[in-house]
Amino acid sequence: MQRYSILWADDEIDLLKPHIMFLKDRGYDVTPVPSGADAIEKFQEQAYDVVFLDENMPGISGLETLNELKAIKPMTPVVMITKSEEEHIMEEAIGSKIADYLIKPINPNQILLSIKKILDNKRLVSERTNISYQRDFRQLGMAFGERLSYQEWADVYKKLVYWELEIDETENKSMADVITMQKDEANANFSKFIMDNYEDWMNEEKEDAPLMSHQLFKQRVFPMMKESEQPVYFILIDNLRYDQWKILEPIISEHFTVDSEEMYYSILPTTTAYARNAIFAGMLPADIQKKYPNLWVSDDEDEGKNLHEQDFMEILFQQNKITDKFSYNKITNITAGKELLSKFSNLQNNKLNVIVYNFVDMLSHARTDMAMVRELAPDESAYRSLTRSWFLHSPLYEALRMISEKKGRVVITTDHGTIRVKRPFKIVGDRNTNTNLRYKHGKNLGFTEKDVYVSRKPERLYLPKENISTAYVFAIEDYFFAYPNNYNYYVNYYKDTFQHGGISLEEIIIPFVTLSPR
Repeated sequence: MQRYSILWADDEIDLLKPHIMFLKDRGYDVTPVPSGADAIEKFQEQAYDVVFLDENMPGISGLETLNELKAIKPMTPVVMITKSEEEHIMEEAIGSKIADYLIKPINPNQILLSIKKILDNKRLVSERTNISYQRDFRQLGMAFGERLSYQEWADVYKKLVYWELEIDETENKSMADVITMQKDEANANFSKFIMDNYEDWMNEEKEDAPLMSHQLFKQRVFPMMKESEQPVYFILIDNLRYDQWKILEPIISEHFTVDSEEMYYSILPTTTAYARNAIFAGMLPADIQKKYPNLWVSDDEDEGKNLHEQDFMEILFQQNKITDKFSYNKITNITAGKELLSKFSNLQNNKLNVIVYNFVDMLSHARTDMAMVRELAPDESAYRSLTRSWFLHSPLYEALRMISEKKGRVVITTDHGTIRVKRPFKIVGDRNTNTNLRYKHGKNLGFTEKDVYVSRKPERLYLPKENISTAYVFAIEDYFFAYPNNYNYYVNYYKDTFQHGGISLEEIIIPFVTLSPR
């Protein structure tokens, strides 16, 4: 065990000998000094792991000493000890970034607890996290073998994400490979679950079906609009996974209370063109194509796939006899985000304001195409970190603060998630086959049927059918489609990139969160 060194400054240091002996008996090296001036001198001569500082000392006061110490080595943790409970002293000490604040009389165990909290916190938390996960590991693994419902699968995924984030915070991440392996096993079983049930959900042959993309407005957004006296802001962050939401939640919670955190299921394919159009149209893709062929854009067309979302919303409002005013705002760059902030006061006049943010989706695609982003996001942890950094400096964060001040209600959701792909799957298609790496559709697809989800009757999945022999093929788990031509180059280029369109926990089970202002 590491031996820590402590500097302790107190004008009554002789009275603290029992405390000092207590710490020395437990393996700590303690340097006692009787004044702030002596503390500063010792601090300049030697490095200490922590400093205990009496606030009320003659000569240089504790607060003055604190400022001097922080100027010399700002990262050394300082614990302020005082007889005074005056609020201004506490505030000044806390404002100077102290590590802890103790009020006399103190006992040795208080000191020991403070040291452990400061110096051993990461080690103790890591040990406890690893032990707790090991206890949960077997129970989670056993659950995969059971016949889980859609809600139980959502609960399993939330628990896996919880442990993934907890383990990511540990010192040496010793259990990281284990949680990755368990997520892979969960995805294998979840893919079977989707293949067994998805077609029945689409055709209402099972009462026990999840909330899905095309039902979101009718079942969640419209009732929220009806009950809310304030404007509702529906914020859709394209391609936002549940783990990314959990990273943003502490930041957003400074301004909002989470009323509910629900998981819903994205339709297939889990892409913007299908899932997001289904959200705003309140219909499945085949119905959109049939009823509004002028608004549906096929995969083989060059036109943008989400240029008609506002049109779909107007139709959806009319169909549900909703006359409330709404706005639709798509943000694809920082300039558009700032423009939205500049006209924020106008949004207050609408019952519903839809804000679509494309950054996370752009990030996942950029990681594929740009060497720099590959370096910045080599793994899941870094991918989450980039998302957090973007959000903190984005106009979206500023917009949320403004919404909170105006007491608006908020929905934060997404259209689908994304998965880091690792294993190639060979497929052959003609030149009209779509380019997505997680799903393919066409009339002349060549592939082995193992480890994919095949639909030769797309109408049963309510997917557009270009001709009588069109089939859809979906990648499962962490596979991605690769063509035999230039196979090795293709595989090396796309392996370990973030893709979407197929079947995985990360792509399908996604958050729908409602927030109230603090």
